[in-house]
Amino acid sequence: MTKTAFIAIVGKPNVGKSSLLNKILGQKIAIVSSKPQTTRTKIMGVLTEGEIQLVFTDTPGFHRAHNKLGEKMNAAVGDTVGGVDACLFLTEPYGELNEQELQLIQMFKKQKLPVILAINKIDMIKDKKELLDRIVYLTSFYDFQAVVPISAQNGDNIDELKAELDKLTFESPHYFPDDTLTDQPERVLVAEIIREKILRLMDKEIPHGIAVAIEKMSERDNADILDIEATIYCERESHKGMVIGKNGAMLKKISTYARQDIEKFFQIKVNLKCWVKVKLDWRNREGLIHNFGLD
Repeated sequence: MTKTAFIAIVGKPNVGKSSLLNKILGQKIAIVSSKPQTTRTKIMGVLTEGEIQLVFTDTPGFHRAHNKLGEKMNAAVGDTVGGVDACLFLTEPYGELNEQELQLIQMFKKQKLPVILAINKIDMIKDKKELLDRIVYLTSFYDFQAVVPISAQNGDNIDELKAELDKLTFESPHYFPDDTLTDQPERVLVAEIIREKILRLMDKEIPHGIAVAIEKMSERDNADILDIEATIYCERESHKGMVIGKNGAMLKKISTYARQDIEKFFQIKVNLKCWVKVKLDWRNREGLIHNFGLD
């Protein structure tokens, strides 16, 4: 007998959703940075252990949108919550729930969804009473199936969380082959790896105006080398110069770090070439958002 559950990982920006998905899967498929709204689209990750298959959707952080791209990111969250078997609601150990988190809880109530609450970053908590107080506060908003304090970064209580998630499964065929890790095309994974390096290396003003398109991706005949050509798009000419850097230093650093991660993921030598171009105000242009695969 096989069992399955489709589970959405939801929460505010920068709460650790992508880090948690990577930790659960034991493999990095979602990019991670310290900047909010790192995840722009729904990313599906699949974990199959024995008869149980958990299909996760890592959603963009639910936030107050300031452009058309932000609106599409929020719409992706709403669409996902409306089409899954359960949700994994990720929060932090301190602070009141914000407007967007309260909106998510209203979605849970409307859909009457089973929801597991995961309180992330518990390594920040010094007093256990603070954690107990936090649980009392959060459970006053919704009747959660379970509450699991975790650290996505350190891996604390991830096995306990997976055990609770397993309880949400129901008798069903597996919808993906048991060795499936993600539904993301290889070109999308490569583009996201490059974008992650930009997010980590550059000032906060620039990265959110960046998009990456893979123009070429092919393996050489009779050679164990993957050739990749990528274009990095900026919103302003001034940002283009900053991405390239003095004598091309920043672009070289981005390309080097990205190549190392791509080689590690695909287990093959990579020849990566990156160019930088400008697309003015692309985050408010429907056609460009579509071309970049962000709708």
